[in-house]
Amino acid sequence: MTLTQDSKKMEHGSCSTFTVPKMDCPSEAALIRMQLDGFDPELSLDIGIPNRKVRVFHNCSSEEIEQRLVGCNLGASLELSEPMNRQAWNQSLSGNAGADESEGKILKALLAINGFMFLFELSVGWIAQSTGLIADSVDLFADAAVYGVALVAVSQSARKKLRAAHLSGWFQFILAFGVLSEVLRRYFVGSEPVSMLMMGLGGIALVANVSCLYLITKNRDSGAHMRASYIFSANDVIANLGVIIAGVLVAWTGSRYPDLVIGFIISVVVLVGAIRILRIRN
Repeated sequence: MTLTQDSKKMEHGSCSTFTVPKMDCPSEAALIRMQLDGFDPELSLDIGIPNRKVRVFHNCSSEEIEQRLVGCNLGASLELSEPMNRQAWNQSLSGNAGADESEGKILKALLAINGFMFLFELSVGWIAQSTGLIADSVDLFADAAVYGVALVAVSQSARKKLRAAHLSGWFQFILAFGVLSEVLRRYFVGSEPVSMLMMGLGGIALVANVSCLYLITKNRDSGAHMRASYIFSANDVIANLGVIIAGVLVAWTGSRYPDLVIGFIISVVVLVGAIRILRIRN
């Protein structure tokens, strides 16, 4: 699944660059693609999460596209629009051709790893009474949802893609809200997180996400989705390290608060991402 949706019907048109300041993870990038999917006339996209830019090759008015992007509630605004032909557009993009099959295999592997680790970490986190592990498992679910929607809904209509994204958003919202509630409950009722399980499973999750980074590394420049997936996995590594550090602090201090703090932080991040998905409209 390449993120540059080339259309042979267009030979000449304009290249418009939009700044999207709130686009910082694959969820937002996927929603932007769905927001513009099925656009008539067709258009081509190049989405760059690191610089928060969306480049669009089109033969309609840039105002129509900007209106769609504004509907994503990510602060999109038109930066530049200039005439460009198809040949110049293709030459301006690098590494987007011939990668569909390879990227599909990688995305399926990422989905399998994140899906398995979500169930495993959620189960052990509950046994270990660790909100940090539970929240980290929800973060893994958010990743799996992004990859799953991208793979399952790719051949569907824009409306069905949006419904699939909203469904994943609702699951993320419910799970993240549930973790926040559990953090508050354990703050008042009390808990005894098992530090060794926190550090051990945090380490396993770290290995899983480093494996994801390894899978993505060779293809991370082949398309916006692969670059986005790389950033998402890198952020997960940071969350895993946070859980491990919290486990060390629990063992060192004998306090449950480090676990509650990391659980709160991770669940808030997932909750904010879910809200952004649910706010998307056609």
